[in-house]
Amino acid sequence: MEVEGSSKKMIATQAEMVENKVPIPYRDQCAHLLIPLNKCRQAEFYLPWKCEIERHSYEKCEYELVMERMLQMQKIREEEAKLKQAGKQGEGLDSFGGYLMFVTRLGEI
Repeated sequence: MEVEGSSKKMIATQAEMVENKVPIPYRDQCAHLLIPLNKCRQAEFYLPWKCEIERHSYEKCEYELVMERMLQMQKIREEEAKLKQAGKQGEGLDSFGGYLMFVTRLGEI
């Protein structure tokens, strides 16, 4: 299963996540790391100094996903800024006070 816009693949299947009772908001590309972490937590009575390796790998995966989404959003904002800048330059050449750009946008709708 491939998630659109992400470099990470889904490793855990829906059936595995349902079987291990992974909450729906946590069913992302890091769910395959959350399953053993939750098993370890239950086995160790949720002691904070236990399961450190599993927790670290899960948190690192989540951090990488957030950073990837932030980079994607930054690229989107840069593209929008370029389009806006190109639109402003095009308006300066228009002798009809933006009428030509308005008509072309109506044609796109």
